[in-house]
Amino acid sequence: MQTRTVVSLAVAVVLGLGAVLAARVYLGSARNAAPAARDVGSVPVVVASQPLTRGFKLQSAVLKVARYPADAVPPGAFRTVAEAASTQAGARIVLKDIGSNEPILPDRVSGPGGRANLSGSLAEGMRAVSLRANDVAGVGGFVLPGDRVDVLLTRSQDANAPETSLTQVLAENVRVVGVDQSDNQAADKPVVVKAITVEVTPDQAQVITLAQAVGAVSLSLRQISDQAPLQRQVTTLADLARGGSPRVAAPAMPVRARAPAPRRVAAPRIEPRATEVRVTRGVVTTGYQVTL
Repeated sequence: MQTRTVVSLAVAVVLGLGAVLAARVYLGSARNAAPAARDVGSVPVVVASQPLTRGFKLQSAVLKVARYPADAVPPGAFRTVAEAASTQAGARIVLKDIGSNEPILPDRVSGPGGRANLSGSLAEGMRAVSLRANDVAGVGGFVLPGDRVDVLLTRSQDANAPETSLTQVLAENVRVVGVDQSDNQAADKPVVVKAITVEVTPDQAQVITLAQAVGAVSLSLRQISDQAPLQRQVTTLADLARGGSPRVAAPAMPVRARAPAPRRVAAPRIEPRATEVRVTRGVVTTGYQVTL
């Protein structure tokens, strides 16, 4: 009886130890397999780590990677921070407000595949201003986005005196950023358009806007590598009478050295001297003091 009890206890202990070992093995394998199970079917998606406002330049510090289920990834989502932050042309610009933890999508930022946005292509501190154009003012339709032009104004100083007409330079070597409502630089065919948009400084934008109200504004297309400043800023009818040659100033006459003026010597000062003059009338004699 005692032997049977000992054997039963030994079997129970063995079975208990086996159950414990089996449970530990099972729990350990489940714990190791859990991360793999979570990663299966998910992909990385770049999201904003903080709210981003329109015009903000994307930086790696404001982006992070989150994992999305493969069937819930937004179309066009970026997979790496480097890809979302910049392009070959530079940092991407936020075109529309992006909330925290919201995916960065191509239609929300500038760059290839982004939404067409002229403001994102302007240089820092520059403005875009449109000019009314026709087949003459627009150089016969040969002005295309990316070209460089000079902006000219032809006007009359006095409406009652046509001979006071002149042409002046408003802006030179400015970049064309759009033709009508297109900023497509791939266009290679001349097309007569109604408006041409150029990139200028804020002051030039004001001048060009006013000029369109007082005269005829036209463009002069530059050769692709011409960066030289214009030598003449204003051309008048008098210049046309000379065959377009600029007015040449008359040569200055040589200045001859003059002999030094003779030095004046002050005359010696003569002190006044008094004398007495006596006049006799009849028997009366009178004396007078006279200053010489």
